[in-house]
Amino acid sequence: MKDKTACLAQDAADRLRGLRDLFQIDDDEIYLDGNSLGALPRATPARVREMVEQEWGRGLIRSWNDAGWIDLPRRLGDKIARLVGAAPGEVAVADSTSVNLYKVLAAALRISRADAPRRTRILSERSNFPTDLYIAEGLARQYGMTLELAEADEIPGRIDSDLAVLMLTHVNYRTGRMHDMAALTRAAHEAGALAVWDLAHSAGAVPVDLNGAQADFAVGCGYKYLNGGPGAPAFVWAHARHADRFEQPLSGWMGHAAPFRFTTDYQPAPGIARYLCGTPPLLSMAALECGIDTVLAAEPLGGIAALREKSLALGELFIELVEARCAGHGLALASPRDPALRGSQVCFARGEGAYAIVQALIEQRVTGDFRAPDILRFGFTPLYTRYIDVWTAVERLAQVLDSGIWREARFQRQAAVT
Repeated sequence: MKDKTACLAQDAADRLRGLRDLFQIDDDEIYLDGNSLGALPRATPARVREMVEQEWGRGLIRSWNDAGWIDLPRRLGDKIARLVGAAPGEVAVADSTSVNLYKVLAAALRISRADAPRRTRILSERSNFPTDLYIAEGLARQYGMTLELAEADEIPGRIDSDLAVLMLTHVNYRTGRMHDMAALTRAAHEAGALAVWDLAHSAGAVPVDLNGAQADFAVGCGYKYLNGGPGAPAFVWAHARHADRFEQPLSGWMGHAAPFRFTTDYQPAPGIARYLCGTPPLLSMAALECGIDTVLAAEPLGGIAALREKSLALGELFIELVEARCAGHGLALASPRDPALRGSQVCFARGEGAYAIVQALIEQRVTGDFRAPDILRFGFTPLYTRYIDVWTAVERLAQVLDSGIWREARFQRQAAVT
């Protein structure tokens, strides 16, 4: 088992160690929740202030042209494309993950209905993130289809000739289990179905190759591993073979072919631009660009492959230390033990007190989170997480468990956000 000295030596040898300086994070803050909300990039406050004081304050409405505001959804999309295996012009930043999922799933269902009206099922994972299931449930009712849920291991066997769309999150939010995007997309296509992917826990954390996998549609989140700030806008991608087939259902003016002609009829823009809807949230986009740039800063150091290598090493260290230091306290690994099947997070299940243990740990300045009913979840963002952070986090977790402090009443009161 690695000790404190070994972890400090790993940090000293880490080629990515300088990237932590891009973030405003206290040296004694052990932040293992970047899979829920990324840390604040140092560049963000000044960039947002510049947009507020100069571009908005002085430039006023002229900044739509002079400061390039109108181009932000696609300019940021091109940056994200470099992280998800998409080509320039194929990704746009807009709206939320939920709204974008509604757009692409509706488009996928329309394509399926046009090509094969007999198909009546949407298939997803039972433990998929709830918003994805809620959106799919609503669209299933709207299109007269059925939403079918299956365990992860059951999914390949449920792909058949009745399937219209396979809708999955690439990395499961509760367990960190990562699906084989290429294999499942291929299976869906062989059955005549389409594949829609949610990259909320993938983009900026694990290698993704949308075009290489021949996926059909994808959406993703801006405030997790892309470090765009709370409520940051999301992104949307459509494969080139689908981009112009159907207009998406939220036909707002920014998705119009010529929004400033102000025609009374809707004419969809070509390509991914038609997946825009209303006026973009520019201040949030300015913050998001700073966050994306922190991930792209890893490119000279090995890019996503280097980030993936470090995140796996951090996760493996965490599992090793927890199982050694916290043995006998009822923690059971809920994430895949095989690192190749795991995203950039590690989860442990505990039948009693999972929420309270996380709260007691947060009081010790180690931030993870709880996912109902019994999951302690820890994310490893290699841009700013150090090996010594992992060692210290486990030491403090062991202290919380050994002392039983988590049983105190103040840790039992559940807040609105867990």
